[in-house]
Amino acid sequence: MSLFRLDSSIRAEGSVSREVADTLERAYVAQHPGGTVVRRDLAADPIPADVWATAAFAGYTPEEQRTDAQRAAVALAATLADELLRADTVVIGAPLYNFGVSQHLKVWFDVLLTDPRFAPGTTPLTGRPVALVVARGGGYGPGTPRAGWDHATDWVRRILVDVWGADLTLVEAELTLADVTPQMEQLRPLAAEVRAKAHELAESTGKEFGARAAA
Repeated sequence: MSLFRLDSSIRAEGSVSREVADTLERAYVAQHPGGTVVRRDLAADPIPADVWATAAFAGYTPEEQRTDAQRAAVALAATLADELLRADTVVIGAPLYNFGVSQHLKVWFDVLLTDPRFAPGTTPLTGRPVALVVARGGGYGPGTPRAGWDHATDWVRRILVDVWGADLTLVEAELTLADVTPQMEQLRPLAAEVRAKAHELAESTGKEFGARAAA
């Protein structure tokens, strides 16, 4: 039994998505000390953007006619798929960048979708607990000036739940730039409250996931 953790924040230090995912991971391990944690850091070890196209075209090329680059791309897609399929629990850190999905994370999803086990029409994560840890620098809730500008979370949820069948828990932190942005100074108390609630949900989710894995 293992937890697979995927980080996509470009910040090694000061990343809220990493910080909240740490809380979830610690709670999982405390509840399920016999489990292992497998990590992939898409900022430290990014997947080259051209791998997706190479793997996609390889799917239409007879195996004996594939180039070395196509074989390597297909092998990488299989490795990514194996990492997910071997885990009983998944945690994905997904900060919002430029109102959309991080380039690192988008490539990971795109390459995975080229593996036959994760292609549309399959449900490889049916019933599997997955936590999506979202961090947004500003406020995007109803009634805010940027309401509806988060074009990442619903897309990721669509892939995880509707395409792959995951049992998804969404852990969200907003206003994460308040502490370093003078124009957001008045929002700092609210930002601290939202962040604390994200950690609380991450801890309870980690405990729940750990208990399920240990059962």
